[in-house]
Order: sequence, then structure tokens, then C-alpha cells
Amino acid sequence: MNDDGYKIKVFSGRASVNFTKKICNHLSLEMGKAYSKIFSEGNIFVKIAENVRGSDVYVIQSNSRNPNNDFMELLFMIDAFKRSSAGSITAVIPYFNYAKGDKKDEPRVSIRARVCADCLESVGVDRILTMDLHSAQIQGFFKKPVDHLYGMYTLCEYIKQKNIDDLVVVSPDVGFAKTAGMYGDIIGVPVAISNKIRVAHDEKAEVTGIIGDVQGKNAIIVDDFTISCGTLIDTARVLKEMGAKSIYACVSHSLLNNTGLDLLDKSPIEELIITDTIEDEIVFNHRKIKLVSVAGLFARAIWNIHNGESLSELFM
Repeated sequence: MNDDGYKIKVFSGRASVNFTKKICNHLSLEMGKAYSKIFSEGNIFVKIAENVRGSDVYVIQSNSRNPNNDFMELLFMIDAFKRSSAGSITAVIPYFNYAKGDKKDEPRVSIRARVCADCLESVGVDRILTMDLHSAQIQGFFKKPVDHLYGMYTLCEYIKQKNIDDLVVVSPDVGFAKTAGMYGDIIGVPVAISNKIRVAHDEKAEVTGIIGDVQGKNAIIVDDFTISCGTLIDTARVLKEMGAKSIYACVSHSLLNNTGLDLLDKSPIEELIITDTIEDEIVFNHRKIKLVSVAGLFARAIWNIHNGESLSELFM
């Protein structure tokens, strides 16, 4: 995709190096040179190691397992590009962790996603590119343009290739039902909804039942992210109790740790399909994990943005 007539440069923070390399391969670009270090007291230092004057810069950094360090490093990199006279700066955030803090649903709490949006804009970002935000309304927190990609199209292509008979898409809760319905429309299968109750600020929720017909059907549970695999496994357990046959799961962002992987290993879920927005070779190599890359999707989005073209073709 590269054209030497364009000044496009793609850089990576420490959390997304391999993902950025994949994107650069799609774009036929060398990854930009940057350096970062965490000092013994926790202070983060970044330096851009090449000339970016007048260039359109894309800096790629998921806010994943160490969201505070990841986010601060991203802010410092944007500031460094701004002070190096970059022509434009696009923050590419494949997984925006603090998107979960999108509302004030009880007294005296911070709307963390809004705070992060203010920080990004204050250091000089010109555009945000991200995928599968926890809530689409977060785009409204920014005054700068936000391009919101959807991993479901890439994930659905893989699901359709599996040719699973009598398939039903299952939403893990009522809040995700609309997106689950889009999965169902793309694949061409019906949708059921899990009834989930969460009573505290932790990663535990109780699945009390399934709304829809799952008896004798193969099911695929879809969600935007998983941390402990708890909701997916509880939903799978209830699906089994209600007569479902093979059970699969599919999420855009996986933050599973060893405990979550052990629970997945012992669960009735036959395969968990994830994207590569969050890098973790232990997760990627697990026997029940199927990795589907969205690097090509981000590469096409970057190319279209850089050339002033629409992103609508990526949603077809």
C-alpha cells in the first residue's frame, strides 16, 4: 500500500509492537523508530528516534494489562510527536481499557473514559482510531474525530467458514443484545439472550437463564471483551443445562490471565475466538484459543484515513 509520495509514519508503544509490525507489513512500511523506558521509581521516558517533521504520524498502543503505564506512555509519545512538528497525529488504540468507565451511575465516581479523552486532546492528538469500544457513546467524549472500527465483520468471516449447523448467537446480557443481533444478521442465524446480574464492582456476575430457543442447537456466545472468562463459562454452563450441543465463544478483546485460561480449559466451551488487539503469547497459544487478526482491518483504516477516503467499505 505504501506510496513514497506520502509522508506516513507508523510507530508503536511497548504494548502493541507485534500488532504494529503486522500493520506495517500490510502497508509495506518500516515501523517508526521510538524508544521508551521505565525508570526504577516508575517514571516513563520516551524519545522519537527519527525525523517526523511534517509527517502524518500514527502511534499504535492498546491500553491493556498495564493500562496506566500504557496510557501514560501513549500521552508522552503524542506530546513528543507534537513537539517534533509532526504534521498530524493519530492515536490508534486497538483496545481502549478505560472505555468501561463511561458513565456516572452512582454518586462520587469519576467518568474515567471522559478524563482519558480530555488528556489525549490536551497533549495534541488530532484523531482517534479504535475498535469495539465498550459503549459507542464514548465517541461523543471527544471533540476530535473518532473512527470506530468493528471486529465483528472479521470474526464473522471466520465463524461462517466453520459451517456450524443449527447455530444460534448468544448475547451474554441484555446490554450486548443489539450487537449480538448484528452478529446474527451477518452470519444469518437466530439470537438468544443470557440474563446476567452483577451486584458489585468486581468481575463476578450470575447468569440466571437464557431467553430464546437453544435446545438441540450449537451456540456461540459473543461479547466485546473478557477478563476472567467467568461470564462466558457461566453462560456456557446454563446453555448446556438448557440442552445446547457444542458451545463456542467469541470476543474482540481478551485480557485472560493464567487463572482464566485454566477455567476455560475445564469449561464446556470448545473454542474461544479472539482478535490480536491485546498481545499475549500465552493466551494466543492456548489449545482452546483461536486467534483472528484484525491488523489488516487497521491497516486499511489507516490507509483510507491518510488518503482522505471513507471507512464505510470496512463495515460491509
